[in-house]
Amino acid sequence: MSEQSPLPAPSEPEVLAAAAAIVDAFAATDGERYFATFAADATFVFHTEPQRLPDRGAYERIWAGWLESGWRVVSCASTDQLVQPFPGGAVFTHTVDTTVDTGAGTESYRERETIVFRVADPAHPASGLVAVHEHLSPQPSADDDAA
Repeated sequence: MSEQSPLPAPSEPEVLAAAAAIVDAFAATDGERYFATFAADATFVFHTEPQRLPDRGAYERIWAGWLESGWRVVSCASTDQLVQPFPGGAVFTHTVDTTVDTGAGTESYRERETIVFRVADPAHPASGLVAVHEHLSPQPSADDDAA
């Protein structure tokens, strides 16, 4: 029996590029490009949803409902980025400022987000990274710290 060596950790630029692809596609309300960045079995935890979304398909159905109601992203910006690579993947955290048009008006949010990536095809690490989990939570305001 031969020991397998651990998968290499992706580089910080690779993780930042994968995260930028997600943010850019989301900012463009480009569902096809956005969902292509996630594995089919990716899970999602959003503070706006009552339970964890068990796979990409569940999120795609919610997204479709948003679009039908007139929702679209007006802007989305990522700041305060941190990359934590590990063999075969990485954890990416950032602050995300988003403005959406709900069809009934605009809403803006400042949230914290964690995206977990894995090497898309361990046999071919050059094929890139795929997101396997996303967690979004509200960013506490400075006023919350004073309380």
